[in-house]
Amino acid sequence: MRIRIVDAFTDRPFAGNPAGVLLLDAFPADDWLQKVALEVNHAETAFAHRLPEGGEADWALRWFTPATEVAMCGHATLATAHVLRTTGAHEGPVRFATRSGVLIAAQADDGAVTLDFPTAPLTAVDIPDGVAGALGAEPRTAYDTGVNVGDLVVELADEKTVRGLAPDHKALAAYSARGIIATARADDPARGYDFVSRCFFPNVGIDEDPVTGSAHTALAPYWSERLGRAGLTGLQASARSGLVRTELRGDRTLLTGHAVTVIEGDLLVRENRVGNE
Repeated sequence: MRIRIVDAFTDRPFAGNPAGVLLLDAFPADDWLQKVALEVNHAETAFAHRLPEGGEADWALRWFTPATEVAMCGHATLATAHVLRTTGAHEGPVRFATRSGVLIAAQADDGAVTLDFPTAPLTAVDIPDGVAGALGAEPRTAYDTGVNVGDLVVELADEKTVRGLAPDHKALAAYSARGIIATARADDPARGYDFVSRCFFPNVGIDEDPVTGSAHTALAPYWSERLGRAGLTGLQASARSGLVRTELRGDRTLLTGHAVTVIEGDLLVRENRVGNE
């Protein structure tokens, strides 16, 4: 089986968010998928197989962190769409059957991929006691993002505060199902982005995710309401960094970014040999 490592939400290698991508004939046992994701050891590894023609989706898609399967992942979906096009496995828009419903990815002539994802439902909540200490900064607001995303969004004072965070990752695990999205308005929108974020997901084995598509299904409605525009650009200010263009369309959010394949090779261990090697 061919395995690829793709940097997503970037147009250059060694930036954005790396994802493993495997195209399969069918899904093997869950424990095998989890072992492969742990071996790849990136934020997510995507596993996809073609579905019969005539259905509501073209490919089945699942995502695993090194620790668990997740309900939604933007960057690994973008990476999978990129692999399908660059290898010739699929032409035109692709419909993925996932735990979050059917997700559509369309690729432009310049290689940019646009994902059509469900918008996260935001619910204002009280700022939890202790979250400021765990995060290392005082939030202004806090919002729950619903079951598909499973995060707590907190707005901080400014971009500098977001960039300077050095949180207690173990302590952050107490405040949401997946983790914390810290965000602030961009200090200077002339630099090409409207808001910044950083994402910490200790409950799925990821201290800090480099660039998180699913988080932007919550950040898009949050900042669109505040900035008065449906179309925005978010910078995820991790060490690798990446840009996500967002467009809010009611209960759907479009996420656009580029991807670059950086590694391609053979996965030599198949399912029925895992226990012996």
